[in-house]
Amino acid sequence: QVQLVESGGGLVQAGGSLRLSCAVSGRTVSRNAMAWFRQAPGKEREFVSAIGRYGLSTTADSVKGRFTISRDNAKNTVSLQMNSLKPEDTAIYYCAASDTGLLRTTGVSYDYWGQGTQVTVSS
Repeated sequence: QVQLVESGGGLVQAGGSLRLSCAVSGRTVSRNAMAWFRQAPGKEREFVSAIGRYGLSTTADSVKGRFTISRDNAKNTVSLQMNSLKPEDTAIYYCAASDTGLLRTTGVSYDYWGQGTQVTVSS
């Protein structure tokens, strides 16, 4: 059984930082592509960042230079470091895992999802 459990969300002021973590069981983060998506109220889910089997990563233009994805193979976790947060970053953030190691930016490419963690950035 595959489980993804996000943590680290919360309320932060604009300009602040948060670090999200995703604990994975049932899949190996070093072999499978992992990603973060987010969904703001009234908006569609959008891609944030992903890391593939060989360590390559990609990040959405809207957060590039502010957000960084990483993984800890020993702990089997994936993290998202978010700096210089803006009110428009407010959303529920979801961790996702693929059954392949291919780097993809679309939600349909990912097979397993966590429950999400709320990030709220106040102005």
